[in-house]
Amino acid sequence: MPPAKKRSRAYDLARTRTAVLAQFAHVRDAVRALTPEQLALPGLGEWTVRELAAHLTMALERVSRSMELPAPRGPKPEIALLAWPFSTAGNAAGISDFTRTLAADRPDLDALYEETAARFAELVPVDAPDRLVTTRAGTMRLGDFLVTRTVELVVHTDDLHRATGLDIPYDRQALAACTRLLADALADKAPGGSVEVRVPPFAVVQCIGGPKHTRGTPPNVVETDPLTWIRLATGRTGWTTALEAAQVRASGERAELAHLLPLMG
Repeated sequence: MPPAKKRSRAYDLARTRTAVLAQFAHVRDAVRALTPEQLALPGLGEWTVRELAAHLTMALERVSRSMELPAPRGPKPEIALLAWPFSTAGNAAGISDFTRTLAADRPDLDALYEETAARFAELVPVDAPDRLVTTRAGTMRLGDFLVTRTVELVVHTDDLHRATGLDIPYDRQALAACTRLLADALADKAPGGSVEVRVPPFAVVQCIGGPKHTRGTPPNVVETDPLTWIRLATGRTGWTTALEAAQVRASGERAELAHLLPLMG
């Protein structure tokens, strides 16, 4: 009998909304300080830093645009929160084209950030977590969609840091939500209790079928910090690379996640 999947973690809409705006403000401060030379540097893949910075505004704007549309019909969302990380790979080509167009059409990045934050603050409510919205992956609950925005913002904040060297702060709630969603997605992808994955101080999950641990020190443990976990889950770094750099500690014969990573394409 396959291991039972656990109930999804609950997130508070108002706190997540605040975290999204706070992280976006941190990024805006960093982008405002970038020089023309820095904006022309390689950013992410084939994107320049300017294009990466423009892409970051889409994390909020997609929510705002969804709120301007009539609520989708149907009592249930088409995609659950834990399914979202696995739904993103197929959208890469369209997102890349839109990003380049946005960066070319909006050269004043600070004005773009100001407009994006203002629209989000005006259009996105603090008290309607179950309101359905249309996303690229399908209809989702607004509360769930905002949690996915913490992933977009935190992951690309790290991309911007690695491209420019800027020390950009992370809002604690945004970092926590991002870490927890990706850890829970791992447990959902490989349900079980034979391996305990720890990402202090935000998440502990059990995964992978096999003998279940119930007491004392688990025989199979993987532990890492939030940013390393996020890089592993999104393919920014590889399992072997992180192990060799002592960014991941793995003990036990089953404490190996390479075959399950990355979670997002």
